[in-house]
Amino acid sequence: MNKEALIPYVGIVTDIRQDTSDVKTFRVVSPEGGKLFEHRPGQCAMLSVPGVSEAMISITSSPTNKEFMEFSVKKCGCLTQWLHAMEVGQMITVRGPYGRPFPVDDELAGKDLLFVAGGIGLAPLRSVINYVRDKRDQYGTVDIVYGSRSKDDLVDYREIVEEWEKAKDFHVHLTIDREQEGWDGHVGFVPNYVKELNPDLKKTVLMCGPPIMIKFTLAGLMELGFKREQVYTTMELRMKCGIGKCGRCNIGNKYVCKDGPVFRFDELDELPNEY
Repeated sequence: MNKEALIPYVGIVTDIRQDTSDVKTFRVVSPEGGKLFEHRPGQCAMLSVPGVSEAMISITSSPTNKEFMEFSVKKCGCLTQWLHAMEVGQMITVRGPYGRPFPVDDELAGKDLLFVAGGIGLAPLRSVINYVRDKRDQYGTVDIVYGSRSKDDLVDYREIVEEWEKAKDFHVHLTIDREQEGWDGHVGFVPNYVKELNPDLKKTVLMCGPPIMIKFTLAGLMELGFKREQVYTTMELRMKCGIGKCGRCNIGNKYVCKDGPVFRFDELDELPNEY
């Protein structure tokens, strides 16, 4: 591990976007301007408020963005409540990057990609999606299946509509769990929608969302003929210290913070059923 990942950087919050009722995206820069440190798609950082708490959060901005870093945070605990009360101009400390990223420059290069996300699960994939969009000639077609409880719970909705849907060879499929006034898109759960779309078996799948969504989406993909080595997921929610010392993220002999958080499902098959 890079020793610099253990040293906290001071970051200044320059923008706060209210994505949903309980999700905000924070734009952070260094005091000198620009991003705090380099990272790869799928990696995480430790956000800390001295005297309050700290937590491992996915870096949602793409490595191709050199001007700032972004973190989408769901309000669900002491630190996240404090973050949601922050104002532009305040400072936080950030350590990182941590974890094994998505293999964007080797195993995914040249492939047709299928992203499947539910709720806040879009946040870890957003970094990869925008990386692929910025390096369009290095990848094949891109399909994004994203769902939430309602239209109001779709994270990064403006970016999806104004940028992703207009990107070359990008196909975005949105769904919500139940009918809603003003929504003319698909209605239904993500696992069923994926099966309805019947994606090409040549695609490589990147998936993140609630465990129940992942369970049934994976089962649906297997029914369609996909193989487990074609499907990646990220398990950053299990990460704690980020350096493999606290032992709270281990699954068998693997540490999510060091050996993950990105895993293929055939790799997870080799581990105890603890995840």
